[in-house]
Amino acid sequence: MMPTRLFLAAGLVLSLMLPLAPARAEYGDVVLNKRAEKNGQRPVVFPHWFHRIRYQCKICHSELDFTMRATDNDVLMSDIIDGKFCGKCHNGTIAWGADRCDLCHSGKPGLKSGIIGGDSTGGPGKW
Repeated sequence: MMPTRLFLAAGLVLSLMLPLAPARAEYGDVVLNKRAEKNGQRPVVFPHWFHRIRYQCKICHSELDFTMRATDNDVLMSDIIDGKFCGKCHNGTIAWGADRCDLCHSGKPGLKSGIIGGDSTGGPGKW
């Protein structure tokens, strides 16, 4: 009985600590912070590879009008709410909606817009 209580207590302590764990961007994530912090929000962290393993590039970069340069996209919350860019899927039906601010605005304050890890491909060109 004692090991079970100890295990439950440890689980409770860990679950209380999880919300305190700092959010961080990982390699390949796209940070959008053109306006976020100026408007009192944390930077947006877009998990590029999470989406890329599920969808072909053309879904976002052709059908949703995202350019291939991360910092060239001028995405406004009003666009997302109107079903443009991210809002095409993040509409509360296909994926969570714009009312779940914390799920996208999850970056550490001070993160600069761009791709975590850089945009160099190691090949002959640069995106």
